[in-house]
Amino acid sequence: MKLSEINFRDPFFLTDTHTGRYWLYGTEGVTAWEGKPTGLSAYSSPDLVDWDGPLTVFQPPSDFWADRHFWAPEVHYWNGQYVMLVSFKAEGCSRATSLLAADSPEGPFHVVEDSLTPRDWECLDGTLYIEGGNPWLVFCREWLEVGDGQMWAQPLSQKLCPIAEPILLFRASSAPWSTPVGPEGDARVTDGPWLHRLPAGGLRLLWSTHGVGGYSLGMARSETGLLAGPWVQDPEPLFRTDGGHGMLFRTFDKQLLLALHQPNTQPNERPTLWTIRESTETIAIVGAYRLPGLIKAVPLSDVRITGGFWRSRIDSMTQNVIPYQWKALNNEIPDAEPSNAIENFRIAQPT
Repeated sequence: MKLSEINFRDPFFLTDTHTGRYWLYGTEGVTAWEGKPTGLSAYSSPDLVDWDGPLTVFQPPSDFWADRHFWAPEVHYWNGQYVMLVSFKAEGCSRATSLLAADSPEGPFHVVEDSLTPRDWECLDGTLYIEGGNPWLVFCREWLEVGDGQMWAQPLSQKLCPIAEPILLFRASSAPWSTPVGPEGDARVTDGPWLHRLPAGGLRLLWSTHGVGGYSLGMARSETGLLAGPWVQDPEPLFRTDGGHGMLFRTFDKQLLLALHQPNTQPNERPTLWTIRESTETIAIVGAYRLPGLIKAVPLSDVRITGGFWRSRIDSMTQNVIPYQWKALNNEIPDAEPSNAIENFRIAQPT
């Protein structure tokens, strides 16, 4: 199976050294907005090209509290086990980021904590970030509740339990490129936080909202290099073409890649990969990642262009441009200044 065949939103890639494989988790596109999910699935690959799966990694118990919106699972190896952060929802219950755990990236994952986020808040898309050896949960407070979506950071213990009140990092409206949504056209979304430490120590936070190009991926900069900020938004989005909920990961050969879903419309969402250029101050998208083995060199002598965009241009070149140039070189164009090019070659030729 190829990535283009996997209907995942919010893709999360784990480069797992224990299994020697890449693991892909995400929101099932078919039940992202409606319907009751049966669980969470994953795919695995040795090379990012060919994927095995889907494999069920979490099946909710019969008394599980949530029955909808199994969103944005991400998996980390922490203190000798694999931990999953995933958002759940049920009627009459606030959306929450839960903590699951397993002994393997293929599961089965079991529930450790129903809610790491405040129980009376509508929260989603929690991500794990480690600063100075201390874990934090960075999450979004939903625009449906607060209007102007918010980004928060929750300090955790080494066992990933909340230990203090969360701190507000920023609001969606702080990004100058963000555009409003909602029935009244006055709300702004915060989605999918991901933190990245640059080689020189700078801290960047990737997150998604809506812009003029649709769902988009933005980036904020911590002025102190610390999670507490203050945070300053980039003036333009990092990715603006109907795609977002991004995360960064390194391949087994240490190449830095960006993963996001594109487009943002159901049921067409697919995980996409992008090559990243990292400098001391920021990151930039170079272009779509060329998956190993999908592109191979062929001898130029074996290339034949028989149609499409280039056919008319090739015909024009061979039937019009080259014959005209040959006549010009031989002084055969009426009313044109003679070039004497071929005659000069004949004169210069040794006898």
